[in-house]
Amino acid sequence: MSAHPTGHDHPHSAADVRELGRQRLLLVLALTAAFMIVEFAGGWIANSLALMADAGHMLSDVAALALSALALRFARRPATPEKTYGYLRTEILAALANGVALVVIAILIFSQAWHRLRVPEPVAGALMLAVAAAGLLVNLAAAILLHGTAAHSLNVRAAYLHVLGDLVGSVGAMIAAGIILLTGWVTADPIISIVVAGLILVSSWRLVRDSVDVLLEATPRHIDLAAVRRTICEVPGVEEIHDLHVWTLTSGVVAMSAHLVVADPLRHPALSPEVHRRMHERFGIRHVTIQVDPRPVYPLRSRADAPTTPRPDSH
Repeated sequence: MSAHPTGHDHPHSAADVRELGRQRLLLVLALTAAFMIVEFAGGWIANSLALMADAGHMLSDVAALALSALALRFARRPATPEKTYGYLRTEILAALANGVALVVIAILIFSQAWHRLRVPEPVAGALMLAVAAAGLLVNLAAAILLHGTAAHSLNVRAAYLHVLGDLVGSVGAMIAAGIILLTGWVTADPIISIVVAGLILVSSWRLVRDSVDVLLEATPRHIDLAAVRRTICEVPGVEEIHDLHVWTLTSGVVAMSAHLVVADPLRHPALSPEVHRRMHERFGIRHVTIQVDPRPVYPLRSRADAPTTPRPDSH
């Protein structure tokens, strides 16, 4: 008797992962939007750059999460004659936009922190600590919701990085608030903001780099192209391989194409299915396109190209 999936089963297909990611993104979007208003108001009243910077980051999160959820919805649309791969790459475009937004936000935080270092301003440490602690709980809940699907989708990973940035920002704001309450040293507020901005910049750079790699159809980082070539050459009948390409269509969807040279294709009818099987089992590549070419032979010269020899005279 075949087993049916239950509510406790983990999603196995890329479509299942995208749908689960979309549902969790919508929930995180609601949490983030609600607390963003609270944090910005608290940062404004407390005159805390760390809180307002984190609220600004959360504002970008609201836009980023909405964009990510919209991209996942578009990715479910079927392929058309004009767009033969459908809208799968919408996820990658959204991830790239989110990464660029994070870079811009980090630069703005650096700028404001530099101003605060030159001209320190008073900060209400108690209110800052209370708002930051509430933010920590909200961001922790959001991070837990997105953690399971972030590894399978670059788009969800982008949203997850946004949330992690907020979480780190809340921790930083709590540390700064504690220092201000204990010592009165208000410079801790812009210093913590710089640290948070630096962490955001590092994570966003990686996200932009990975998104650009997908758009440039670079070989996925987890795929060893030399190992792929060796695996194909081990298939009986394959004499040569050329035009080998491995690229990412979207998160979790890797494709491969290659031309294989075989002495006699008719003697190896199972060659292409065997390559498909090995690519799937060893590398997780499901979209495989193989062109089998016979070993090239030099064509016979035509009569026009053949050298002429004088015929003996007939007597």
